[in-house]
Amino acid sequence: MLKKVVILSILPLILNAYTVSDLFSALKRHSQTKVDEILIQKAKIGSSLALSQLYPTIGVFTSLDSYNSPTNLRPVAPSESAKMLKNRTIPQPFSYNIARVGVTINMPLFVKSIYTMADKAKAMQKSAEAKREIDIIKNEALIVGSLANLEYLKELKKSLNQKEKSLLETEKTLQIKVNSGRSPASALYKIDDGLNQINIAKNSIELQKTKIFSLIESLTGIKLEKEITIEKRGEIEESDFGILKPLKEKLKASKLEIKAQREKLSPALFAHGSYNYSIANSYNNHKKVDEKYGNVGVVLKIPIINKAQEESIEKAKIELMSDKMELAKLRDELKAKVSMLKKSLTLLDNSIKLLKKSIQNRKELLDIAKVNYKIGRLSTEEYLRYEDEVVSAKAKLYQAEANKWQVLMQLATIYANDIEKIVK
Repeated sequence: MLKKVVILSILPLILNAYTVSDLFSALKRHSQTKVDEILIQKAKIGSSLALSQLYPTIGVFTSLDSYNSPTNLRPVAPSESAKMLKNRTIPQPFSYNIARVGVTINMPLFVKSIYTMADKAKAMQKSAEAKREIDIIKNEALIVGSLANLEYLKELKKSLNQKEKSLLETEKTLQIKVNSGRSPASALYKIDDGLNQINIAKNSIELQKTKIFSLIESLTGIKLEKEITIEKRGEIEESDFGILKPLKEKLKASKLEIKAQREKLSPALFAHGSYNYSIANSYNNHKKVDEKYGNVGVVLKIPIINKAQEESIEKAKIELMSDKMELAKLRDELKAKVSMLKKSLTLLDNSIKLLKKSIQNRKELLDIAKVNYKIGRLSTEEYLRYEDEVVSAKAKLYQAEANKWQVLMQLATIYANDIEKIVK
């Protein structure tokens, strides 16, 4: 059983039999996506950090103070002070040197801005989560676009191979003619140059493929060695521009920021308390004396004038206005872009239809040209032009098909569609 599992796990690596789903799954586990996961964790901490202010703050302290005049270890009531003055043997709780140890506690009972700041942090968390989703969609779209380009390059190389095969066959026939003196030797040089140009184009294709493979590896961690065929299995779902969701959530957070800054000018209620134990040598008879002293209370803070806070409110308003303008600007840009992309789809579909017809016509013309070239009715330059026209038409067709995928992926990203439901 273990042997079978190991074989199944390494089989894709041996055969390089990856699918689009494999690339999408790897993308979600790769470092590109984990960066967004960290941003979400930061946003979660922001919410916890805001709510943590509702918990009491407890601390312990110890101190050793020296004074230039006798200082009390604790406040002394008048009646207690009178008794100490009558009886000098009673150590009075006053000393020049006092050691203290104690505990303090502070706790907000009602601070309205804390709850609003927690709501703001939650909005920022939703914005971070939405950004992660959009970034995944963008990278999936980039992968699909890259695979479409690989398909274009593969088909282009096939057409070049067909042209190469055709030229090699022509070269054999031409060599016989040159040897018999029926054709000039210069014709062979032209065919040879045509073959050389094919090899140059193939090298360029391999270079482009290397760059695309590298891009896919940077996104997924998977090192492809051959193309993956992609097919369309679903349609684009048109809705509100999902790509704007992170900014919409950020806009909510900006509104809450203004509210929170305003609430900081509202009354706030706090509880506080302390307890300390002091020890020293009494200043009147130098006997050791220790005292315990504590207090608990409630404080109501009412801001009257706070210029800095008023400026913070104005700053939050400006940031909100900036977010609103950015959202409106992006929405207008997306409307125009979507209109352009839809028109491009229609034009690309028409181009693909026309190019397929053109390829068929050019193939037939090439077949006729081959016959005319063999019987000497066509020059080498004219024959090579027919070969080039077939390859050129095929290249335009494959490029149009790749461009169509690019347009579809751009629309899917704008609408924040699930690309896994569109591509297989």
